Amino acid sequence: MAAKPAQAQDGGQIRPSFARNMSTSASIIAGTNAHRFCVAPMLDVSDRHFRYFARQLTRGARLYTEMITTGALLHGPRERLLAFDDAEHPVALQLGGSEPDDLSRAARLGEAAGYDEINLNCGCPSPRVQRGAFGACLMREPALVADCVRAMRDAVSVPVTVKHRIGVDRVESYEFVRDFVGTVSEAGCEVFVVHARNAWLDGLSPRENRTVPPLRRDVVAQLACDFPSLTFVTNGGLRTHEESLAQLARVHGVMIGREACENPWMLAEVDPLYFDRAAPCAARDEAIVAMRPYLRRQVEAGEPPRAIVRHMLGLFNGLPGARMWRRTLSDPVALDRHGADVLDYARAALSRAAARRDERDEQTARSP
Repeated sequence: MAAKPAQAQDGGQIRPSFARNMSTSASIIAGTNAHRFCVAPMLDVSDRHFRYFARQLTRGARLYTEMITTGALLHGPRERLLAFDDAEHPVALQLGGSEPDDLSRAARLGEAAGYDEINLNCGCPSPRVQRGAFGACLMREPALVADCVRAMRDAVSVPVTVKHRIGVDRVESYEFVRDFVGTVSEAGCEVFVVHARNAWLDGLSPRENRTVPPLRRDVVAQLACDFPSLTFVTNGGLRTHEESLAQLARVHGVMIGREACENPWMLAEVDPLYFDRAAPCAARDEAIVAMRPYLRRQVEAGEPPRAIVRHMLGLFNGLPGARMWRRTLSDPVALDRHGADVLDYARAALSRAAARRDERDEQTARSP
């Protein structure tokens, strides 16, 4: 059933008092929402090895693939592109494209491969994506996005969701994103992952587009108010659990990207904080132990060790020996020499570095 926006009292402008007007039902709904905590699709980051590592730290978070274009999936090495481990569930396949027929075929392949959700990218601002006429520029064509969603929903039984921005270029009208959501929801999309920034398609790099356009989380919260039957996940600039948990009083879920990559141990706090259950790993060393068999299987299958351990570089960030851990796992000689045992080698190097630091501190303390 198509979602209809709640009647606005101010011509569609964001109401400053929306936070006071929202009931606690949003946070209650979020308690059982499948999208309560999500890890973002990130190009060159959220591959199957990253997702497997993330799953050792959290069982509840919803994981997303890197964006895969319909052209690559329909005409490229689809088995390799769609490969994932059963341990990754729940995991969503993000597609990039703008042709309804191609998207329906790609979605069908994703469902057959076992993915739990198909997500359409309407938020990526990169020039390469723009040349393909998809990503964030699709927000200018909500009717086309609706056709794409409808085609995918007709092809698969798993949920079809959309990830998008709150605007394109310098268009900051709330009506723009409200009408986009309204049109796309009429095609049956019920979950919207919203990066709370505009996509500036000219003059900014993809990296700058993650930081330069102002964050406007109130827009996402207003969408949740105006479309109470839909699910909204806020994304963009979230770095701490304190920030994320605060958002759950306003929207149904949060999505974290770069912080999960740079500081992966923060994922070990997700299950206790968001899903009221124990973390699968209580200590970083437990995460290393959990990754050993996977690393060995992958190396024996011909995968270079670096493809797996690069996602673990930030595991000890902020702790003594973290630099040695990163340096060892990035060292081509160590990777080549130790192969599937490189995690144990790096852990021993970290311990030695931490011990030397403790010894220096002790000597300094004894010095007159």
